[in-house]
Order: sequence, then C-alpha cells, then structure tokens
Amino acid sequence: MTVYIDPPNWPGHGRMWSHLISDVSYDELRLFADDLGVPRRAFERDHYDIPAHRYADAVAAGAVEVSSREVVRLLTGAGLRRPKGRPVS
Repeated sequence: MTVYIDPPNWPGHGRMWSHLISDVSYDELRLFADDLGVPRRAFERDHYDIPAHRYADAVAAGAVEVSSREVVRLLTGAGLRRPKGRPVS
C-alpha cells in the first residue's frame, strides 16, 4: 500500500492543510486514513484533508512525501482525479 501526502501549504479554517491521496484506489486511501484515525468527513472528492499538526503522523504511518504537483499528476495518472465542478460518478 502506498499513499502520498503533499506539504501543508493550503490555508483554510485558520489552519494549513495537506492532501492525502492514493494512486491505486479510494478503498486503499480509506483504509490508510481509518488506520490513522482520520475522520471520514475529511474526505473531499479524491483526497483527505490533513491538518498540518497531523502531517508527521501520516508520514510516520507510511505516507510518501511528494509535491502538490505530484499529487495532481499521480491522481490524474491513476484516473482518480475529481476536480471541483465535475460530478462524482
């Protein structure tokens, strides 16, 4: 199982956030997030939003650190990218 996380560079709700993704399946991603204790409500379209204070926990659990551009490339290459404004099928 390989999941990926980008640096916490995304502001929102008074915090900085990372994106946790899988390049295999949403099921793989959910299993990792469940094991990490990430609430399911943190899932947004094709990734989990991870607050900056949990970044090190995700990496320690096995998430591979990548750039934000790499997150998009991996999701797109796997056919798992769900951009805003597109319906979820």
